[in-house]
Amino acid sequence: MIRVLLADDEAMIRGGVRAILASAGDIEVVAEAADGREAVALTQRHRPDVCLLDIRMPKLDGLRAAAELRRTCPDSAVMMLTTFSEDEYIATALGSGAAGFVLKSGDPRELLAGVRAVHEGGAYLSPAVARHVITHMAAGQLGRRATAQARTAGLTPREREVLGLVGAGLSNADIAARLHVVEGTVKTYVSQILARLEMKNRVQAAILAYEAGLVPSS
Repeated sequence: MIRVLLADDEAMIRGGVRAILASAGDIEVVAEAADGREAVALTQRHRPDVCLLDIRMPKLDGLRAAAELRRTCPDSAVMMLTTFSEDEYIATALGSGAAGFVLKSGDPRELLAGVRAVHEGGAYLSPAVARHVITHMAAGQLGRRATAQARTAGLTPREREVLGLVGAGLSNADIAARLHVVEGTVKTYVSQILARLEMKNRVQAAILAYEAGLVPSS
């Protein structure tokens, strides 16, 4: 079972999200929080696999809670749940260490796919957010491409290949199957790549892979 902490200050929203997660059969909500501080405390106590955080919460908002959880509970993946898709929320959420970003107005299947993806070590952006990010990046793609290529030039060929597959949204298990290696080897590669590129998470690495042109076409 995938153990999830759910944090949202609206009880009705929590109830709806809880029902969607419960319908999956392989996901269990182990704790619920009504504000960011409570979310951090409960995560530290229960150590869930995934923390599903609303962005706008009292006492400590989801963005600051995400940053605190990445520092104190790095084994708990963080995914943001929100009604907002503005640039500043997306950029700040990803910079805070979130591995996923799902809109409350999206298809419930996106929520389930996102929880499973980040639990498996992958990254997930709901389609609406992904389109927004790609369109935003495309505006300055040429300058970013040169910068990204220079940044990834020091990686080994295998590391560049793994980075490209991370950019394609594949989980560690999927990458291992594609490269015919064990999953532990992929985890080691990903850790090395994040360390060498000084990145916090796979979402940041995936964006860099896209900018550098490393994401395979199929």
